[in-house]
Amino acid sequence: MTFASLGLIDPLLRTLDALGYTTPTPVQTQAIPVALAGRDLMAAAQTGTGKTAAFALPLLQRLTMEGPKLGSNSVRALVLVPTRELAEQLHQSFVEYGTQVPLSTYAVYGGVSINPQMMKLRKGVDVLVATPGRLLDLFRQNALKFNQLQTLVLDEADRMLDLGFADELRAIYAALPKKRQTLLFSATFSEDIRMLAGLMLDNPLSIEVSPRNVAASSVQQWIIPVDKKRKAELFCHLLKAQRWKQVLVFAKTRNGVDQLVDLLQEQGVNADGIHGDKPQATRQRALDRFKKAEVQILVATDVAARGLDIDDLPLVVNFDLPIVAEDYIHRIGRTGRAGASGQAISLVCADEVDMLSAIETLTRQTLKRIPQQDFDPLHRVPLTDASGQVVRKSKKPKKPKVIGGGKKTLGKWLESSEPSEPPIKAIRKVPVFNTGPKKKK
Repeated sequence: MTFASLGLIDPLLRTLDALGYTTPTPVQTQAIPVALAGRDLMAAAQTGTGKTAAFALPLLQRLTMEGPKLGSNSVRALVLVPTRELAEQLHQSFVEYGTQVPLSTYAVYGGVSINPQMMKLRKGVDVLVATPGRLLDLFRQNALKFNQLQTLVLDEADRMLDLGFADELRAIYAALPKKRQTLLFSATFSEDIRMLAGLMLDNPLSIEVSPRNVAASSVQQWIIPVDKKRKAELFCHLLKAQRWKQVLVFAKTRNGVDQLVDLLQEQGVNADGIHGDKPQATRQRALDRFKKAEVQILVATDVAARGLDIDDLPLVVNFDLPIVAEDYIHRIGRTGRAGASGQAISLVCADEVDMLSAIETLTRQTLKRIPQQDFDPLHRVPLTDASGQVVRKSKKPKKPKVIGGGKKTLGKWLESSEPSEPPIKAIRKVPVFNTGPKKKK
């Protein structure tokens, strides 16, 4: 199978040849002919399998061959994405793929001034990549018209819903012309996404080139059980012992990102961080430096789980497990891309066991546990498996000793930030808890 056999025009074929694209990936093989034919499409594929080209190439070809003259403030193709980083990445992809076709592309997103974006849109844009919130701002200020829109692309729509863009998507849907082509691409499809597709797509063809919610087989995955308070210590130990060169680290909170970056920098490690509180220019600069290997460790919240494409990134570390299980797939999908191998390590503490179970159920695999010497957790991480079962007790616990009426034992349990099973029997012997009258049965 070649790109020429998919029906692409010569200017695009020349560009692909210059970029070193020789053989289409499975998602490209199935999606490009359907998109060229003008049909609505739902496509599921693992991240890193070339789905951007699967919708960008036919979109560029259809606009080149069919499009009318572009009007003021108009857009002919709209690509909606969940994050600023993904918007910028897709814009760059359209620029690369469209070097030999006479089309204009632009990206709009929040976190930066809206005025330059309004100025840029005055002459109209053939392909506009946008985040939902900023797109609606521009539309409501009459800086954007949809009367010439031919194609809508929803990329990573599941993430848009996760980030709370459901209302914005409904408002955008109401503003778009009813007659249009709609393409929906994602690595995972939730039931909510299927409902969204039923609303926004017209009799779509559905393709799945990989099982739903399965991580790439090119990524070797395992977890290291550790107490929450020792995660940073363990990460620094592994960084030094394993001599890691370039690592993308995911933390759950913005404060968690800042604290780990500060710790690494104090130890002389070239590290940077990105999260939603940082200005867009700062976030983009950190990403660019990481891509150029000027930064060794990039710590991020899930703003980088999608939209970050780095050649040969060897390692992803989940410092914290994601709250949404699907985000685990996107996180580790930053490595092992385009057929390359990669590793994904998760540092898991006892209070993350439910998240771990959800991830294993979603991916239909039990993640291998590799304990790290000298870092065995005091608070055991219960055993889990891909069936969603959590074995919270591997054996009958010993009866806790009661010293001084139980106050000492109880105090230790209350002071612990990661409690194990509370000493129930000890608690019942503590007189201070009998403060109220007994209820009659």
